[in-house]
Amino acid sequence: MAALSKSLDAVDDLTLVRSVQHGDAEAFAVLMRRYNRRLYRTARAILRDDAAAEDALQEGYVAAWRHIAEFRGDAQIGTWLTRIVVNQALQALRRTRREQVVVLFEEPPDERSPDEEIAESLSPRAPETTMLRAEMRRLIESKIDDLPEAYRTVFMLREVEDMTVEETATALGIPAATVRSRLFRAKARLRESLAEELDTAVQEVFGFDGERCDRIVRAVLVRICDPAHPAD
Repeated sequence: MAALSKSLDAVDDLTLVRSVQHGDAEAFAVLMRRYNRRLYRTARAILRDDAAAEDALQEGYVAAWRHIAEFRGDAQIGTWLTRIVVNQALQALRRTRREQVVVLFEEPPDERSPDEEIAESLSPRAPETTMLRAEMRRLIESKIDDLPEAYRTVFMLREVEDMTVEETATALGIPAATVRSRLFRAKARLRESLAEELDTAVQEVFGFDGERCDRIVRAVLVRICDPAHPAD
C-alpha cells in the first residue's frame, strides 16, 4: 500500500477524485494525507480539543467517501472537504454544549495583561531559541483557543492554512465580507497579547504529527474497506 500511495503523490486532486468516485480507497488515502493538516486544524479550531477534532475529522472523511459521487468540481476538493469537516465539528460542538457562542469584540484593558508581558519576554535573540519558540507556540495556541469560535475558525483557515477569502466563505457558508471582518477582529485581539511574535510563530501552531496522520488514515480505511465496518 505504501508504495502505491507514493506513486499517487504527484497525481492532481481531480484525477484522485475521479478514482475515488470509482471506489479507489488508495486514492482516497492520498487525498486524506494531502488535506489532513488543514482539516484537522479546522476541526481543532472549532472544538478546541485534540481528540474531539480527530473524531470529527474521521467522521468528515467517512461522510466524504459516502458522498464523493456528488462532487462535481464546482469548487476545489479541499474546499469541499473543509465544508464537510466544519459541519461535522459543529455537530459535535452542538452535542457537547447548548449555548451559542456570542461573538463580541471587547476593548482591550488599559493595563497590560500577564500574557502580554510573557510574550514580550520571549525574545527571538535569546540563546535558548528552540525552547522559546516552543513556549511561544503554546502561548499562541492558548490565545487562539481564547478567541470566539467564529473568529477562531476564520483565523485558522485564512492565516494558518492560507485559504482565500472566497474559499473560506464557501467552506463556512458565510459572506466574504464577514470573513474579512472576523479575520480583522481576530488578528486585533491576538496582537493585543502577542504583538510582533504573532507573525514569526503562527505557522507552527497545532502541529499535525505523522502518528496522528497515520492513525486517522488507518481508521478511515478500515471503516470504508472492511465489510464488517460498512461506511454506509
